[in-house]
Amino acid sequence: MAERPAPGELRRFLLESQPLRGNWVHLGGAWHELRAHAHYPPPVEELLGEFATAAVLLAATLKFEGTLTLQLAGDGRVRLLVAQCSDNFKVRAVAHHDIAADELPNFAALVGEGRLTVTVQSETTTARYQGIVPLAGANLAACLENYFASSEQLPTRLLLAADAQQAAGLLLQKLPGQSASGEGAGAQLQQTWEELQSGLMAMPAASLLSGDAEQAVRQVAGEHDCRLFAPTLVSFSCRCSAQRVADVLRSLGVEEARATLAEQGVLLVQCEFCNREYRYDAVDVEQLFADEANLQQGSDSVN
Repeated sequence: MAERPAPGELRRFLLESQPLRGNWVHLGGAWHELRAHAHYPPPVEELLGEFATAAVLLAATLKFEGTLTLQLAGDGRVRLLVAQCSDNFKVRAVAHHDIAADELPNFAALVGEGRLTVTVQSETTTARYQGIVPLAGANLAACLENYFASSEQLPTRLLLAADAQQAAGLLLQKLPGQSASGEGAGAQLQQTWEELQSGLMAMPAASLLSGDAEQAVRQVAGEHDCRLFAPTLVSFSCRCSAQRVADVLRSLGVEEARATLAEQGVLLVQCEFCNREYRYDAVDVEQLFADEANLQQGSDSVN
């Protein structure tokens, strides 16, 4: 029996004496679960792992109740990447591509020209934030660094890695403010920031993928006094539901639903993230739109 992968973890850390912080993520079992019903060629699999990891890293920089969606859309061989992470670090991701199993395109060929979109949707209000930047960079980490520079004005560095077994990442940010008052404080902050960046860029992918947060953070922070916080669980979870699917079908309209049903004999909706199927026969479709009519009319039969 195959050994069950360790749970995914998020570890936040900060320097005690400087406004510098970071997040370390190892997807663990979440990486295996989100691919349980999909088979991707190695270049797509690697990029998807980095993308899902990045969504968790970005969500960890925010205080929000809702969902962060990271989307990459371009004219390369990977047409679309979508990763979503909730405020309680439930993650899911999917890729659309046209790459054969034996092809090994580089990052530029994978994504082509396009855009990277970050959307934060509140679960409790109608508030919605969206930032869009062009795909500009030698890899996904560089594209995300450009996003933070242009949309958030926060100096940020990322390291991302993924393979068939593991997916992990580490994010560093330089926060507004000075380390201390007095002459030289700004210079000291900049020097420390550069040292942490050097440590991050020197880290081998194997060290990041090993799943050892303490070792990874120490490699980056060096001798600087650093506080590493307790782990937060990261897991795979799909947000699809019968209600969400019903809402999508209602948005298409009764005539289109009936036409699809007449052509195919059944109206089938399959979730791309978890592969769950939702089937509607003729009775289901008519009931679906009857329920909508009752809601719109304020019928007493709907409570």
